Amino acid sequence: MEPESGAGRLAFRGSYSRSREQGRPQTRDLVRGVSAGPRRPTDPPSLPGLRGADARLAAGVVALRALNCALVRTSFVPDEHWQSLEVAHRLVFGYGYLTWEWTEGLRGYTYPLLFASIYKILHLLGKDSARLLIWTPRLAQALLSAVADLKLYSLAQGLETQKEARWVFFCQLCSWFTWYCCTRTLTNTTETALTTIALSYYPLEGAKSVHSVKYTSLVALACLIRPTALIPWVPLLLRHVWREQARRRLILHSFLPIGFVTLSLSLVIDRIFFGQWTLVQLNFLRFNVLQGAGSFYGSHPWHWYFSQGLPAVLGPHLPFFLHGCLCAPKHTMPLLVTVLWTLLVYSMLGHKEFRFIYPVLPFCMVLCGHSLARLRARRKTALGFLLLSNALLALYTGLVHQRGTLDVVGHLREVGCGSANLSAASVFMLMPCHSTPYYSHVHCPLPLRFLQCPPDLAGQSRYLDEADTFYLSPVDWLQREFPDATSLPARLVIFSSLEEEIRTFLTSRSYKRTAVFFHTHFPEGRTGSHIYVYERKFGVAPRGLDWVAKHHVLGESQKDPR
Repeated sequence: MEPESGAGRLAFRGSYSRSREQGRPQTRDLVRGVSAGPRRPTDPPSLPGLRGADARLAAGVVALRALNCALVRTSFVPDEHWQSLEVAHRLVFGYGYLTWEWTEGLRGYTYPLLFASIYKILHLLGKDSARLLIWTPRLAQALLSAVADLKLYSLAQGLETQKEARWVFFCQLCSWFTWYCCTRTLTNTTETALTTIALSYYPLEGAKSVHSVKYTSLVALACLIRPTALIPWVPLLLRHVWREQARRRLILHSFLPIGFVTLSLSLVIDRIFFGQWTLVQLNFLRFNVLQGAGSFYGSHPWHWYFSQGLPAVLGPHLPFFLHGCLCAPKHTMPLLVTVLWTLLVYSMLGHKEFRFIYPVLPFCMVLCGHSLARLRARRKTALGFLLLSNALLALYTGLVHQRGTLDVVGHLREVGCGSANLSAASVFMLMPCHSTPYYSHVHCPLPLRFLQCPPDLAGQSRYLDEADTFYLSPVDWLQREFPDATSLPARLVIFSSLEEEIRTFLTSRSYKRTAVFFHTHFPEGRTGSHIYVYERKFGVAPRGLDWVAKHHVLGESQKDPR
């Protein structure tokens, strides 16, 4: 599964200026249009633009990521909806829900504005259907990821032989975790894409680079979207400064101006939407690092990224990554150092997630490509193993595992938004907080409510959020919350694991199960294998707008950013 030989003429290639180390011949032209040494006889002539095999390769990668987008129909983490699309929906359409991070100024509006722009264009064109609002942002994310794939290939071409570059490209395209994440509207996804693109302009093999402004700008943009994007770049930036002859010029003419412009842009954007000067990067650092409050959402032992996180993210690539670490050439050592540094830094934080280390996965693919290039007798077996095992993981996690929360919202949109009286079609999701998408996937002012779970921001002793209080005694909580029939919502959405515990309440209030959706084969904790929708079939209907006003289901209790 090798690309055609003409693919080596990628116009997406990043430019490098190779250091003239003593005793090391200049054997490759690492800069298109700028000679760093004699061209190898086997190298094709450079092309001024994208055509021929280059265009076919680019089109193929874009098509692959579009297919990738279509074949990922599961949920991963709440942030892919609540910290991007939900905020954008509120900005454009005037209703939605802002989580506590926005009222506390821990999140910046730069990233949601990207999707708000897409929503606004669709709205102006009269094409703002719920399906387009869901899929268009994901297709945009898929396109950005395709560009990152091509940039990683161009980076490998600049560093290695054409054959080794192909193995790197193969590893990147068949990575199950990349397939699982690269089309999701997560800040981590954009952070990863921008990091990969920036790396293609970084001078890995030289102390000087005519593209320092390019890669630094991309790094700054990634940090604007997610402050933690700086973590992998700390060793790389320090290395560049150390090896650069004109250090002062690099710092004064590249790093400082770009950092100043980016920070100013962030301040201005957030000033507009928060209504006051807010440095979200500082708030983010204070909450997650200095206060360690992120552990409220779970914590793991310090070695988790080494013992579970990275092995799971690499999946079938793990043995090839370990082999690549042993046999990789000297000029790829900065990539390995960056991976280890990133793992160590994140290991010091209590709250850990797989997606946090996603930005260094492309770095790992370079090392995996080196491993494949050095295999001889069993290379076909290795390729078959990687392709088959990654495909099975990608298809299962993309089409089966944790799909119920998306399916149930689609069902609620159909039965709820089509109701003649929206205010009487209220829905209460009795599930762990943020289990499902919200108005960005419903796209109508249907009265919705969920169990909230903000962290302890006031320093209370024995603090319990609403979700914790509910799960301590579900029936008692429901009886207190809904003392009479008129206060009941029209529909309740629950995981199957909760059904037996509240069955008496459901029966006494005339709720009937009307829909069932598969969610996962591996239920744990408060999550069940299926999701049930219960609807009141008899008795008095809820009071509609009174229910909305009481529970603030449209987010009126949140600070309006506009």
